[in-house]
Amino acid sequence: MKANKLTPNFQVKDIKETVNFYQSVLGFSLIMAVPETQDAIEQFVADNKEYIYALVSKDKVEMMFQRSDSFKSDVKMAKDISLGASVSFYMEIDGLDNFYDEIKDKVSEITEPKLAWYGMKEFYVKDPNGYILGFAEKSEQ
Repeated sequence: MKANKLTPNFQVKDIKETVNFYQSVLGFSLIMAVPETQDAIEQFVADNKEYIYALVSKDKVEMMFQRSDSFKSDVKMAKDISLGASVSFYMEIDGLDNFYDEIKDKVSEITEPKLAWYGMKEFYVKDPNGYILGFAEKSEQ
C-alpha cells in the first residue's frame, strides 16, 4: 500500500457555520460544497440553501466537512458517535505569532502560544463543532 494523502472528514452540525469559521477566522478557501439536494457541486455557499458537504483548503492542507445526518448515513459505524474528537488536528505553519495575533480575538477558545518540550512553538483553538486544531512552528530556541 502506498499512502498518498490524508484528508480528515469532520462530522459537523452546520456546514455554513463551519465553512464561515474556517474561511473568515482561519483563512481557508472553499473548494466545493454540495447542497442537501445532492444535485450539484458548487464553488460557493448560498444563504438560501442548506448543505451536507464542503471541502476547504489552505496551502497543502485540505479538510472535508459533512453534516452529521449525512455522515452517519454514509459511515454506519459512526451512528453513536457525537461531535468533537479525542484527537487534535495538528498543522505546521509559518508565521505562528502573526497568525495567533490575527485570530486570537475571533475564537471563543484558544490557548496562548507556548514552547513544547519537543521543540515546537504551538497553540490550540476549538472550532464551532468542538474539534481541536493545533498550529505549530519549529522553534528557533
